[in-house]
Amino acid sequence: MYLVGEALIGEGNEVAHIDLLVGDKAGPVGMAFANGMTNMSAGHTPLLAVVRPNLIPKPATLIVPKVTVKNLEQAAQIFGPAQAAVAKAVADAVEEGIIPKDQVESIVIIVSVFVHPAAKDYTRIYKYNYGATRLALVRAMESFPPVDKVTFEKDRGTHAIMGYKIMRLWDPPYLQIAIDAPDLGVVERVLMQAPKNDHIIIEAGTPLIKRYGLEVISKIRAIKKDAFIVADLKTLDTGNLEARMAADATADAVVCSGLAPLETIEKFCEEARKVGIYSIIDMLNVDNPAKVVEALKHKPDIVELHRGIDTEGQKAEHAWGNIAGIKKAAGGKKLLVAVAGGVKVENVEVAMKGGADILVVGRAITNAKDIEGATRAFLRAMHKDEIDQYRIMTDF
Repeated sequence: MYLVGEALIGEGNEVAHIDLLVGDKAGPVGMAFANGMTNMSAGHTPLLAVVRPNLIPKPATLIVPKVTVKNLEQAAQIFGPAQAAVAKAVADAVEEGIIPKDQVESIVIIVSVFVHPAAKDYTRIYKYNYGATRLALVRAMESFPPVDKVTFEKDRGTHAIMGYKIMRLWDPPYLQIAIDAPDLGVVERVLMQAPKNDHIIIEAGTPLIKRYGLEVISKIRAIKKDAFIVADLKTLDTGNLEARMAADATADAVVCSGLAPLETIEKFCEEARKVGIYSIIDMLNVDNPAKVVEALKHKPDIVELHRGIDTEGQKAEHAWGNIAGIKKAAGGKKLLVAVAGGVKVENVEVAMKGGADILVVGRAITNAKDIEGATRAFLRAMHKDEIDQYRIMTDF
């Protein structure tokens, strides 16, 4: 048996975060238990959990402090309320049947305990660590979480310490606001006035990047740190290099031109995958986008069907093409399709019925007198007007 459990409970400096292992004495957890007791390190002295002096719980439990203990006051918090809380939680787990009583002599538990150096309240330290240890034990014995729960939550949750989530494109459709004007004043105005919504993407357009360089991504991030930011480089050469440059600038996605040589696009998509950002192929002026996608070994994450600004005076309403055919050309890989040029509130529904996952809108929003109102009009047409604000995060 080799089980893993984790739980965080409480608030303030007394917050408790528990990581634990449950396993057979004869297995790797038992070996780690013995090594932990015999290999000391300064400030992280392992100690047995005790209900009271001279009474350890069963299964035997080893506490390993996560935070370096620097003085006797901190040591007293570990050897006092934290130690007692862990021991009581283990003993109660056996009494309640969470841990089978017939296994207590054959298994051991290792509990990694966090006590903040500024923690003061012994009662809170005890109660929070008791609750976190008990919850972590329940989760370990039940093999929580199931993989379906992880898949469901991974793009919805926000890490408590980080304070904001890194956005991923898991729930289309999305509205992509393309900021092409090479003016930081426009950038700031759009970012400040655009409503907060889980379905908005911010694009640093090619003219903007040409004027300010990729450093403009950092300027956008400083104003809206949780934004999903696209760096529209329209790469034509050195695909791997430019994809990595965009990632280093903290972009979430980067754009390569579909007119680039296939070797360049391949390297671009492969490098974007390596560094964990989305690869976008802009099919502006490409006659057969599906053929390009089909020819690639490393498929992009997003294909953008694009009518250029300079051709807007022509009669063609858009250059969206055969979206279904492009998705089929991906050969089973999940592929999002963005449409740009000619996207209006009135034809949002038509684009979505055609299979569009991302609607790219530029001046209709960025030049609007009421940027928030214009953005909300598109979101309403997409039926994505509100963020997931009614969902209450719990300990499951």
